[in-house]
Amino acid sequence: MTNTSDFLKVTRNGQILEIVLDRPKANTLDAPLSRVMSQLFADFRDDPTLRVAILTGAGSKFFCAGWDLNAVAEGEEYLEDFGEGGFAGFPEMTSLYKPVICAVNGLAVGAGFEMLLRADFVLAAEHAEFYLPEVRIGVAPDVATFMLPKLLPRTKAMEILMAGRRQSAAELERHGLINEVVPAEQLMERARALAADLLKAAPLSLAAIKEAVLMTEKLSFTESYAALRARTWPKFMQMLESSDAQEGAKAFVEKRDPDWIGQ
Repeated sequence: MTNTSDFLKVTRNGQILEIVLDRPKANTLDAPLSRVMSQLFADFRDDPTLRVAILTGAGSKFFCAGWDLNAVAEGEEYLEDFGEGGFAGFPEMTSLYKPVICAVNGLAVGAGFEMLLRADFVLAAEHAEFYLPEVRIGVAPDVATFMLPKLLPRTKAMEILMAGRRQSAAELERHGLINEVVPAEQLMERARALAADLLKAAPLSLAAIKEAVLMTEKLSFTESYAALRARTWPKFMQMLESSDAQEGAKAFVEKRDPDWIGQ
């Protein structure tokens, strides 16, 4: 089943939701389109029959060139309402406990690069490039400023944030920001294969991992275990108390594939 909005092509392949950003000429986003994407990711979050999302761009030149500067010139604000999930629909959606894969098919510029720092998996075509031009248009990146110094050596983070230098997919793979770089013609095949691998995992286990990663970002190891033993993480406790937790052990003993029901 395929639904098409003005600039989004949305396809449901079983339990996998594929979203293609198709907004000529550079797949930029403005606030109204971001709010549509936010609702789309909220619907994905709330649909128990969907388990993995793949986001990519149309064509081969741009994944996403970030914020639409025409909208900025017309008065759209830096701290605009971009929807519950923030710019592009998912980066600020802390209640989204399902995997999001970004398949980068071309240039990822500005906020189009920044959203990748909040994805769960990033695959990139060999020709893809990444850069942050914000300082040259009078603003500063937000997500990247928060995230890159935590993910990279400080000097490398500052190079990307301040110098605006383009980074290749291979460079970012070496720095651990990309899971895999593949030939362009294999990009969606690899993204779908990764999604299929994720479907083999118990859905409650994946949700528990995303919750724990979020909840422990500022905690020490000791504090993390204290929070776990205090049973303060709902998704983690739901997983531990689920029938799927029993099903996994039974399937292992019986040498068969588990039948996950998400309960």
